[in-house]
Amino acid sequence: MKKILIILAIGALVAAYFLFDLGQYLTLDGIKRVVDQAQGFYAENPALVLGAFFLIYVAVTAASLPGAAIMTLAAGALFGLVTGTILVSFASTLGATLAFLSSRFVLRDTVEARFGERLKSINAGLERDGAFYLFTLRMIPLFPFFVVNLVMGLTRIRTWTFAWVSQAGMLLGTIAYVNAGTQLAQIETTSGLLSPVLIGSFVFLGIVPWIAKAIIGVIQRRRVYAGFKHPAKFDRNLVVIGAGAAGLVSAYIAATVKAKVTLVEAKEMGGDCLNTGCVPSKALIKSAKVASVMRNADRYGITPVEPQIPFKQTMARVMEVIKAIEPHDSVERYTDLGVDVVKGYATIIDPWTVEIARNDGETQRLTTRSMVIASGAEPVVPPIEGIEQSGYLTSETLWDAFAQMDQAPGKVVVLGGGPIGCELSQALARLGSKVTQVEMADRLLGREDEDVSSLAKAVLEEAGVTVLTGHKAVKVADSVLITEGQDGRKSEVPFDTLIVAVGRKARLTGFGLETLGIDTDKTVSTDEFLATKFPNIFAAGDVAGPYQFTHTASHQAWYASVNALFGTFRKFKADYRVIPAVTFLDPEFARVGLNETEAHEQGVAFEVTTYEIDDLDRAIAESETKGFVKVLTAPGKDRILGATIVGANAGELLAEYVLAMKHGIGLNKILGTIHSYPTMAEANKFAAGNWKKANKPEGLLALVEKYHAWRRG
Repeated sequence: MKKILIILAIGALVAAYFLFDLGQYLTLDGIKRVVDQAQGFYAENPALVLGAFFLIYVAVTAASLPGAAIMTLAAGALFGLVTGTILVSFASTLGATLAFLSSRFVLRDTVEARFGERLKSINAGLERDGAFYLFTLRMIPLFPFFVVNLVMGLTRIRTWTFAWVSQAGMLLGTIAYVNAGTQLAQIETTSGLLSPVLIGSFVFLGIVPWIAKAIIGVIQRRRVYAGFKHPAKFDRNLVVIGAGAAGLVSAYIAATVKAKVTLVEAKEMGGDCLNTGCVPSKALIKSAKVASVMRNADRYGITPVEPQIPFKQTMARVMEVIKAIEPHDSVERYTDLGVDVVKGYATIIDPWTVEIARNDGETQRLTTRSMVIASGAEPVVPPIEGIEQSGYLTSETLWDAFAQMDQAPGKVVVLGGGPIGCELSQALARLGSKVTQVEMADRLLGREDEDVSSLAKAVLEEAGVTVLTGHKAVKVADSVLITEGQDGRKSEVPFDTLIVAVGRKARLTGFGLETLGIDTDKTVSTDEFLATKFPNIFAAGDVAGPYQFTHTASHQAWYASVNALFGTFRKFKADYRVIPAVTFLDPEFARVGLNETEAHEQGVAFEVTTYEIDDLDRAIAESETKGFVKVLTAPGKDRILGATIVGANAGELLAEYVLAMKHGIGLNKILGTIHSYPTMAEANKFAAGNWKKANKPEGLLALVEKYHAWRRG
């Protein structure tokens, strides 16, 4: 109702403007006539004229009507420079603020619902530098003030900030126009009121705050280095700490652009992903899938058989897979690329110096222009009574332990219902372990939609996993995990092997961050360019967050290394708009962009289109019919906000949506793209087809139906 009243009020002002031809008074000739007639009346009734002028000016600017510039000239002619400037300054600010609030109240929710994702970065910039942006726009007369009012109303800038900055930013222009108005009789056209020199002066004044900000930034950057001695020269252009995904890519880029770079790693090259994470887990998952296919061979018209699983051989294959991939990340390869690889522990001594305790017992000090911290993450171990004495394993330690086992562990408890916990639970159950998975939250994969979580639970239970959601682990004693349900009841779960998979945390200690005072919370604190408080020290990968994916670490490494090496000339903001993620259950669970849960939380309007994979020819032929494709789009448009795919090879299918979202390709173009038959990838096209059916032009189709009927006679 309030929105309607605002729209009616603005509509009434606009209607009155045209109905009563008020525009004739807001021309140069018209205002001269009005001023001539009003001067005598103003002399007798100054308060009345001042009040009326103020209200009319506010109404004109609030309704975004043309004529504010002419009225400003009139203020100079009627009231003189001082009084006219004060009057117009406050009237224009009040009117602009009312226009701003009208735009915000009537339009912002609708605009945010449609363009919420795109507005995030704009609002983030305005939150940080809104006053600077607005002041610059106000100072430069080339930007229509009414447009600034309306557009700013669509953002999250605070009303008080908008008001005071607008008044300050418009003041010089107001003075110029009011002063010109004192000579109104000699003015023939408004085009010459602001000369190029005057406009140039305004532009310069508009960018003065940015110049001042830049100077302050330089001073602040110098201040953080106070107390440290700047080297006269440097041994390296870049030192990278950690040889996981982020560290390897950073070093690779530096070597490619001919920088002198040292990569420091104390343990295995390739980091967690190669040695204890992505690679071994996917190898184990494949072996587990083969075992499952053997048990369920009747789905394919083949007599099922219970597989014999020599677990030590299974684990030997896992280790062979690691060995086969190792050369990609090896010391030898990176040395050949031009990287100085040093095996040892790095400690940051000062912003330009790294001390390395080498594995060969030597100590080495290097000065460097820049650094990239890529120390990765490590498993979180929750503070559960008795857990330290339980002999628990984590995603890092279980591989060596499993490699020593002749058979799969008998009774396994997996703590955690995230991707790692789910993947390990299904794989071990398929390899013969009796697995109980314990999750404190109400459902597995808590970041996903409820239908995804439900399907994940069903898939795990089908594999033989006992899933306990809503159960908190409270104690470990004598190879028994004691849990407490939401109803307060306690349960005992015996185990031979306890695997802790409740998440991972950034590695923040042991290499000098505390000594330098580099800010850390859950991760190393960085700016949008991935720089720490020291502009020459960057962080990338799990240690920087906010995502813990190998592909995101590699993505961040490009920004960190390029900004470290070339930031003097240009810096690049890390782009997180399109981040894919896959949970490698069988079937796979893959997502990019928003899901329904996140869209609701963020207040983003959306439409949902779903295609069930059990209708796909290739899926039917391969008996891989579990799953669906779910796409979120902007209401009435084919712009993709997010996609979730559950199904065989979902991680591969997701790439089409990742590409589409990255480059602004909508569902119409996916629908218009030929997909090979029969392939799983057709599911993406059929999902686009379902969207098209739901958004077909009913009116046009009704006309076409009549046309065809007419053609039939």
